[in-house]
Amino acid sequence: MLVHICCSVDSHFFLEKLQHDYPQEKLTGFFYDPNIHPYSEYRLRLLDVKRSCKKLGIELLEGEYDFLAWIEAVKGLENEPEKGKRCEVCFDKRFEVSAKKALELGEKSMTTTLLVSPLKSQEQLKRSGDMFFQKHGVEFIAYDYRTNGGTQEQSRVTKEEQLYRQDYCGCIYGLTMQREQQERLMDEMFSPISNKILPASIEERIEMYSYRNELEEKNIAYKITREKFLNYRQFNLKVTSGKEEVIPSYALFYSTLPRKKTQGKVEFINKNIGYFNREEIKFVTLDFFNSTCNFNYETLKELIFNPPSFGEELKFRTFLTSSNYDLSPIIIIDEIPQTKLTVELDAKIYEDVREKLIIL
Repeated sequence: MLVHICCSVDSHFFLEKLQHDYPQEKLTGFFYDPNIHPYSEYRLRLLDVKRSCKKLGIELLEGEYDFLAWIEAVKGLENEPEKGKRCEVCFDKRFEVSAKKALELGEKSMTTTLLVSPLKSQEQLKRSGDMFFQKHGVEFIAYDYRTNGGTQEQSRVTKEEQLYRQDYCGCIYGLTMQREQQERLMDEMFSPISNKILPASIEERIEMYSYRNELEEKNIAYKITREKFLNYRQFNLKVTSGKEEVIPSYALFYSTLPRKKTQGKVEFINKNIGYFNREEIKFVTLDFFNSTCNFNYETLKELIFNPPSFGEELKFRTFLTSSNYDLSPIIIIDEIPQTKLTVELDAKIYEDVREKLIIL
């Protein structure tokens, strides 16, 4: 039987149940999910599914990530709610490819781990599956492992196996609506040009779960926990002189302006810090930043495209302000200017939760 797989949270429990109920059945996993966005999230979910299938002894095949074809398939349905028409088209798209894969492998039946997800309509899934049975001759078997305490059992398995628990279906349109309803920043879509790994980002999770796999290979015990913290995302920064000349600049983590724009000048310089007369802004030179942190940045451009880590920036901020709670804008430039300046900084600080791996 070919088993279409959407994510480890659904698949691990679902596959365990199939192995128990049908011990003679050879199961082949097929990860085909071009709806998952961004691509880094796709990689993260695939990473966890690979680990899950390896633990269960199930062969896993990966389908093509044809995201543009999926976008075209759901065109015009962008504003449909969860379990609406867009989901039906999404199921059809994935089942079409899965049915063809089953035929290619000589399989006569298929199913999907989507059936166990409480966020999906089993009736929608059955309709799509039955349609492709009639079209391709591949029988769709709709196992119901949600009833009789199945959802609670799935939650237990997820926790025990320390699986990656995503908090959205994967679709960019569903994510957009979900974050709007939650009034939360859609920080999943942030991807800095520097490729810097941001706190609580998908990239940070990929690093952590990859490390988790390495620990398991070495039989090292660990635990994945969660912690609350203040997160930060910067949209843009621009510093210009009175002559409208753009001054290369870099703002440290946690730098914000309440009105996103201010004008003024540096009132005085003390101990290599230029104090601006508006919004508690502080300027420091690249040379001072290098000497203090033992860095070797030659230009601001190099700093922008290859910045230090989140932790290294916090160390410098703490050194500069002698405080663990300072949120003043700290801007690094080549030379502290004495002319009138316009500072534009759009950024947001917000409460968030991140995963943390603890070696036992």
